[in-house]
Amino acid sequence: MKIILLVLAIAIVPTLLYAQSGYIEVTAPGNRQLKLAVDSPRSLDATATPEIAKLVSELIANDMNMSGTVTAESRLQRPDGNLLSLVDVDFVPWLSAGFDLLVRGEYNFKGEQLTIEFRLFDVISRKLITSMRYLGTAKDVRRFSHSFADEILRVITGEKGAFTTKIAYVSIQTGNKEIYAMDWDGNNPLPLTKNGAINLNPDFSPDGREIIFTSYKRGNPDLYRRSLSNTAEVALSNRTGLNITGNWSPDGSKIALALSKDGDAEIYTIDKDGSHPVRLTVNPALDLYPAWSPDGKRLAFVSDRLGKPQIFIMNADGGDVRRLTTSGNYNVNPRWSPKGDKIAYSRMSDGGFNIFTVATDGSLDTQITVDGNNENPSWSADGRFICFSSKRSSGNGIYVMRADGSGQTRVTEGKGTYYQPVWSAR
Repeated sequence: MKIILLVLAIAIVPTLLYAQSGYIEVTAPGNRQLKLAVDSPRSLDATATPEIAKLVSELIANDMNMSGTVTAESRLQRPDGNLLSLVDVDFVPWLSAGFDLLVRGEYNFKGEQLTIEFRLFDVISRKLITSMRYLGTAKDVRRFSHSFADEILRVITGEKGAFTTKIAYVSIQTGNKEIYAMDWDGNNPLPLTKNGAINLNPDFSPDGREIIFTSYKRGNPDLYRRSLSNTAEVALSNRTGLNITGNWSPDGSKIALALSKDGDAEIYTIDKDGSHPVRLTVNPALDLYPAWSPDGKRLAFVSDRLGKPQIFIMNADGGDVRRLTTSGNYNVNPRWSPKGDKIAYSRMSDGGFNIFTVATDGSLDTQITVDGNNENPSWSADGRFICFSSKRSSGNGIYVMRADGSGQTRVTEGKGTYYQPVWSAR
């Protein structure tokens, strides 16, 4: 069923939380972090569905806690009772319980159709900040909850969240290296390849509807493209030798990748249909892992032209090549932040890898992971988070952390091997 989204009120401005920039400037007394209560939504049906109410409140609270902008609690026991409507709120008990913000909701089933409405209140000012109503089915509950968490972040910070986005990754849980996609929090895993071969390095198209990846299904490491809505795998580059580490340009018109058709691995661009290869690097060393800047004007890439793999930056036409990383002897997997100010990458040290971020001028080179063996960082669309693969005492999995390295959370379950995650655009 097509999801219909109705925005009921996004311009209601409470007197306490107002900013000319169009989003609320949120502060808490004594410079403490704001507390958000996520009230368990009530049913308008004769028969309630408590498992849905519990899931909704927990999902929104989990998203908001992960954001690091507020401290959120899922409240299944209301301090103001169960009799008040969604509009009429007794703020005194919530204020007494120490909350600054409150999410309330109502849902209703008519046959298979679900209607759910959320409202965000400023408890201190006793004002409605924003509300949204969603129409769909029970299977859409997770998406609706993540969507409202995105909206909460928008009105608090001015930047919409990325909780409705996907992460693609490689897993060998079937015995083969296949590509999957899942919600950001690890739920709803979906196999994207089932060809029984080695499949590597997925990357989402800018609209999030397609992926490119390298597959050995015909013996050679060739680059393929497929839509998330069907199973057809279309060969984009099956040139002799390597066709690997493909990365979609921000406007979706080109793909950067490493080809070895002329000998050693070099960085090329091809059109989105695989045509018109243009060679960008000319060097006897190995050049791999191209990554576009958000404005499409530059590319980061890995080269061992100085003896050990390091991160370099060049213009999108191959000009003005300069070294970015100056520390460490083995730096790989560059990924540009959505704002274009930083690059995340993985560095080998003491026999394992850790994730670092570095400003695009080479300054502020900062290690943000310590535990485990950590590789393949990828930014969320809003730049708040980085996903990565990690091998730790608890096993191998995909993790998500805030961009400063805090809040590291494993989002995959099971004992399989998971690696090469990449985050979709919105």
